[in-house]
Amino acid sequence: MELARELSIVLFSAILVDNFVLTRFMGICPFLGVSKKVGPAFGMSCAVIFVMVAATAVTYPIYTYLLEPNGLAYLDTLTFILVIAAFVQLVELVLGRFLPSLHRTLGIYLPLITTNCAVLGVTLLNIQEGYGYLTALAHALGAGLGFLLAMLLFAGVRIRLENSRVLEAFQGLPITLISASIVALSFLGFGGVVDGIFR
Repeated sequence: MELARELSIVLFSAILVDNFVLTRFMGICPFLGVSKKVGPAFGMSCAVIFVMVAATAVTYPIYTYLLEPNGLAYLDTLTFILVIAAFVQLVELVLGRFLPSLHRTLGIYLPLITTNCAVLGVTLLNIQEGYGYLTALAHALGAGLGFLLAMLLFAGVRIRLENSRVLEAFQGLPITLISASIVALSFLGFGGVVDGIFR
């Protein structure tokens, strides 16, 4: 029962309170680049969720049972990037084979998941926070779902912006960044909510 409570807190905190995009400002490149339409935003988010969870599932045991016991903990970032790159290549191959239209739509942003600081950040934070294996997986899943939530919300905002009259000085990137900051501010309201629910 205690483990389920801990997993729930970590999961929902990563989705709402500690959202990697809107509160930690990680993964901003795909957030701004692929959020113009709901379809590509959803596809990119699913790819990020898969890579986050799969990379955590592999990097955690590598760090715990290989790097740390042998005094190689300083190689964690390099090792994690290599694991993430392998999973991104897998995602790219699968999308290219089975969903070529989505593969074309995501374009350069798909291989950039390799250098997405949100994905690397999840794997490193799992180690730094001292999470157990299941908690690390819950944290990775929550971070991915939080990324999905942020992408879909912002895609909706950007669709509304396309149909709105915007002052000429604010058109393009300025109004996009202002909108992103307002969406990020709205997530500040979730602070303390998760602890209150699971207390």
